[in-house]
Amino acid sequence: QVQLVESGGGLVQAGGSLRLSCAASGRTFSSYTMGWFRQAPGKEREFVGGINWSGGSIVARDSVEGRFTISRDNAKNTVYLQMNSLKPEDTAVYYCAAGPFRFIVTRDQRGYDYWGQGTQVTVSS
Repeated sequence: QVQLVESGGGLVQAGGSLRLSCAASGRTFSSYTMGWFRQAPGKEREFVGGINWSGGSIVARDSVEGRFTISRDNAKNTVYLQMNSLKPEDTAVYYCAAGPFRFIVTRDQRGYDYWGQGTQVTVSS
């Protein structure tokens, strides 16, 4: 069983930055594939990006490519989502998720077994 706790959300003006953190319990964090998803009001939850156990495979959706960066610190059992140049359309609840070991990160939500409670990110224009 893995418990995930996100933090770092909040209200920011367009063009600003936020860094989300996701702290995981458990001694096998380093083997997990980690993903970030988001859900805007009235929309389905969508994949933002993911990172494999070594950080060697990082996938980001087109709309955040070049603005968002995913990283992980296995010693701290934490994965990060650095968000720069934020836009109002980035407003959503952001979730981190953990899935089994994979060489290639999956964008499919069904590939993740554990989810955090989510953290709200609001970008004002």
